[in-house]
Amino acid sequence: MMAQFTQYLQSADIDTLNLNQSSTQPVPQREKIKHLLIGSPQAVTSTIRYLQVIGYASVGDWSPLLPTANQGEVMSILIRQIFI
Repeated sequence: MMAQFTQYLQSADIDTLNLNQSSTQPVPQREKIKHLLIGSPQAVTSTIRYLQVIGYASVGDWSPLLPTANQGEVMSILIRQIFI
C-alpha cells in the first residue's frame, strides 16, 4: 500500500524512502506532472487550501492566481515530480 502513495511524497521524503529500500528493488523513474486549477478566485483558493489540509501540497507550492481569458476566472498551477 505504501508504494501506492510514494508518487505523492515530497523530495526529502522520497530520498529517505530510497535509503530504506533494498538494492534488489528496481528504482522508480521520476516524471513531472502538472496540476492546473481553473475557476473563480474563491474556488481555486479554497481547493488549494484543502489540498494543504490533506497534506498534498502547501499553499506556497502553487503559482499565484493568474487571470484567464474568461472574466472572473483565474488559474493556478502546481508542478510535482512523481514516481512511475
